[in-house]
Parts: sequence; C-alpha cells; structure tokens
Amino acid sequence: MSLVFKTLTGCAILLAGAIAAPTGDATLRRRQDLLGLDLKVDLDYAVYKGYNNATSGLNIWKGIRYAAAPIGDLRWKAPRTPPTNKTTQSATNFGPTCPQVYPAVPNVPNVPGDEDCLFLNVYAPANTSKLGKLPVLVWIHGGGYGYGDGTQDMSSIISANKRGFLGVTIQYRLGAFGFLSSSEVKAKGVVNAGLLDQAFALAWVQSYISKFGGDPKKVTISGESAGGGSVMYHAMAKGGTLGTTLWQNGIAASPYLVAQYDFNATVPTQRFYAFSSAAGCGSSGAVLDCIKAKDSATLQQANWNVGAAQTYGTWAFLPVTDYSYIQQLPSVQLKVKKVNGENMLVGNNANEGALFVPPTISTLADLTAWLKVEFPNLSDEDIQAILDANPASAAVVDPAAPKFATNGLTPPPVTAVNVSQVATGQQQRGDISSWILTTYFSIPLTFLQNIYAESTFVCPSYWLNSAYDPKSSYHYQYSVPFAGHTDDISAYFGPSAPNQSPAFSLAFRQIWGNMVMKSNPSIASEAAASNWPVWTGDEKSRMLNLNETGGTPYTTVTQFGATVTQFMDPGLQNAISVANAWAWEGGRGKRCEFWRGIAGKVPI
Repeated sequence: MSLVFKTLTGCAILLAGAIAAPTGDATLRRRQDLLGLDLKVDLDYAVYKGYNNATSGLNIWKGIRYAAAPIGDLRWKAPRTPPTNKTTQSATNFGPTCPQVYPAVPNVPNVPGDEDCLFLNVYAPANTSKLGKLPVLVWIHGGGYGYGDGTQDMSSIISANKRGFLGVTIQYRLGAFGFLSSSEVKAKGVVNAGLLDQAFALAWVQSYISKFGGDPKKVTISGESAGGGSVMYHAMAKGGTLGTTLWQNGIAASPYLVAQYDFNATVPTQRFYAFSSAAGCGSSGAVLDCIKAKDSATLQQANWNVGAAQTYGTWAFLPVTDYSYIQQLPSVQLKVKKVNGENMLVGNNANEGALFVPPTISTLADLTAWLKVEFPNLSDEDIQAILDANPASAAVVDPAAPKFATNGLTPPPVTAVNVSQVATGQQQRGDISSWILTTYFSIPLTFLQNIYAESTFVCPSYWLNSAYDPKSSYHYQYSVPFAGHTDDISAYFGPSAPNQSPAFSLAFRQIWGNMVMKSNPSIASEAAASNWPVWTGDEKSRMLNLNETGGTPYTTVTQFGATVTQFMDPGLQNAISVANAWAWEGGRGKRCEFWRGIAGKVPI
C-alpha cells in the first residue's frame, strides 16, 4: 500500500518504492538469526532487514531509500517516490554520500559523491514492542549546505536517555545539486531542492516510523550549523501554516543564517550561469536542459569550480526565498511569530565566529574598511551604526593583551566584544557581529569573531527563540572552553572530547533527550537546569550557560590554527547556571535587535 500526501511544494506525490541497498555484513546477519531477530520491516514499497547491535542494544537500519534517485530528468525536481521493490534488502550499510563541496579555502579538495544519495538511517531500542510507540529524534547534518552526510551515530544519546526514543539521520542534496537557483530552475523544476528533500524525509517519518516502534506525533527535528538553519527554515515553512504536520519539537544548535536572496536575484542567477558555464552549457539564455543532460562527473567538477571561486570560507549555493516553501526572510517572519511546531530548544556556542574570519584587522581603519567590503549595500551611516552597536573599550584594544575566555557576565570592557582566547581589540570586535564577514582576504581564518558570531549564529538563535513566545522556547549557550563552532557536537553525540567530562556529556545528552521525550529540556540532576526558564523574548529572557569548572589545563590547536587552553579530568565539575540572555556579554540582546533592524539590507 502506498501513501499519498500533499507535498510542501503544493503537488500530490506518492511515497513508494526502493532499490537495493549495499550488501550487508554476513556476521551481523548470522548473529541476528541466532538471536531469533528477523528485523525485517515492510515499508509497503520496500522491505529492509536491519541488524541488532549487541553493545548499544539498538536495532539499526542503514541505507533506507526515502525518495527516488534525483538523477537525469529528476535533477532539480521535487523529491519523488521511487519505484516499488519488494525484494528484501539488507540495511547494514550506509547509503552513498551526496556530492560534496567544501567552503572556499586555498587548495580545497574536490570530494566526489553520488547523486543517488537520498537515504536515511534508523536507530531503535530493541524492546520498542514492549515500550509502545516511542518519541523520535531526527538529525539534519550541517556543512554549509555544501557537505556532510547522514552517518552520525545516534547510539550514545539514545543510550544516555535509557533508550527512551528512536533516532533518524537523513541525507539531502547539497551544493548546486540541492540549491541551484534562477528563474529558469524554478520555472522548470524547484529551487531549494535540498530543503524539500529534508521535508520529504520528514514526511517519510510520519508515514513509516511507527513500523520501527516510533510515534509520528512525537517527532523532534534537530540540527547544527546548516542543520540548525534547516530547523529554522522548517519552522518557517509555508509561512508557518504547517503546524505539527511534520514535527512537534525542534532543536537548533548554532543555526547558520546565510544571506538569503530571492530565487531570481542577481547573486543566485550569476552563480547559476557560472555553474552552467563551468559545465559547458553557456552563460546566458535557457541552459537548464543542457545542464541536466551532462554526466555527473562534469556537474560535480562544475560544482567544485564555482564553490572554490567564492569569497574565502563561504559557499556558492544556499537557500533562497522561493515564495512557496520559504516565503520571507527569517528576520521578518520570525518577528511576527509565524512558525510551525510547538516547542523549540535553541543553542549557541561561546566562540562561534573564530572559524570563519580573517586575522588581519588590528586598527579601527582596518575594521571599517573590512565592514564596507563585506556589506556593500550598507551606507557609511550603517557601518558607523555597526561600530556603535559594538563599542570597543580603550582598556582592551591591544592585540598583544592577554587573551582569555569571558564569563559572559563581567561588565564592559571585559566582554566578548573585546576579548576571547584568540583575539583582543579590533580583531575581536570584528568577530562580534557579521555573519557575512567571512573573509575578504585569502588567508587562514583566525579571529574577528563577535560581529560574525552574533550576526550569523547567535542573533538568529535569539530570533528563533522569540518566535515561539508564547509557545514554549528554551535557550542555552555551550561555554566549555574553547567552545568554537561545532565543538558541542561531541558532547551530545559522542565520543566526548577530553574537555567534556562524562558528567557534562551525560547532562547535555539528557537535556536533548528530555526535549525529545518531554518537550522540556529540564533535567533533575542539575539544580540550575531542573526548572529551565521559558524564553520571553524581551529583557527578561533567560538562558542556561552550560560550562565546567576546575580540571587540569592543557593546550590544543583549534581547527583554524589558534592555540587555546582547555581543561580535562581530573578535577572537572559541571558549572551550569541561569543567566540573563539579554544582558549577556555586555548587552547582546540589544545588539541582536540592531541586527534585525538592518537585516533587510544584507539580506537575512
């Protein structure tokens, strides 16, 4: 039996069909048979046979096809159901990874993938039949909408929550394959194909997760960086009219807010023709049919060529305003609170920006020139307003001054506006506000974190929280030094980093777990987190600061080359506290409202 549902692009599509998954592991199959575990799941359109992991106690199905291969004429079309295949298929290996494109950096590698990549994976407690239908956590991977895959292991977070929910990880089209945009693409297919893939996977969960022991009425979607940004987009989908059709709760970690142009604006159109030209199809006129006729290797090379030519640290192909699935800018729609779902947990990291910005700014003149290059649509008055919103203190302007992690509470001049473990003065000031301030200079990314961090990750997280008032919404900051972008993932999914103690990782995993199982992240084991304050969207907004104290110091080199001090056992203790999110770091709430005020000029 197939399921008909109304797709989020407005047309009816059948969910059915599958093709053979990769050959499974014979040892796993023998162990499963000896245990008497069949683990065959009939999805109506296909039958998949998973395996039991004796260590985690989970039943796992990998490489489940949820949509037809988006190849040939289905390139840049809405996801569709594949043909039916009722031959039992092994589900012990992940499906192929989508074509990848990394951010523009010197000597960026070209990592090939397979366009036939719309697969998902399910992790379910082995005793779900006795427990009844369990809540479900869906993970949407990050990677700038250009790279990443669905291979995240969900075993640790499920085990840390007494196997109280299922986990699902998904893949979606990336780069030019998922986010190519122009008038022609929209007229002959769809733009934002990658987001529509995600939505199609969520519809699959609604239709079939009960066959694995999951409850489709208790689905939590989650993601980090571009995955967190995806959660934001699904919160905004269809103008916020979907309600709880696809999911109930959301968890958005470091939601990545990109410059979001109209689908037919100059920037995405220029990149569309750059891609077409690189594929040998010309740089003007109707070219999409020519592009679709090209072999995959040619298109993947074109994807890499256009990506590598972008401003340092950025991606070429990103979500756009399509006026169907994504109808407005986040800064606009979130303000009027038109959102889907019921409950939202949002987090940011203490040092989000360090991975994305250049180390060359040391004077006010440098910073001003940089802002003008990065924000060409802003007037001199707008640039001055950015500087005024992020005041530099004379007490902390020396690039050679001591660098340390702030506690978020110390009044100016000692705030993240001026100092972190990797920068002080104008460099750190630049790090505070600009999400587009990725790098004008072709040199390694190092400093300039707070302007970038707040405008790209932190302020969008505040806006998303505020959109759920008076619904239930909660916020945290991950502050365990160094707390750079993506450093939090190992704490809630594992394996934990040396600076994340077992007690801290357990608390973080249970925070996520309670959001999934109870729609509230409060945990009894930590006093400050036992009655998590609901976000109010004003000066009274409270968040939890997730940190540790004590421990043994050690030095490490971050992924962008800076040396920082972190702390490991013995001696680590959880330091989780409630803080005023608006007053945090010298008035972060007011700076986020400032960014919302000029967001339309960016645009975000």
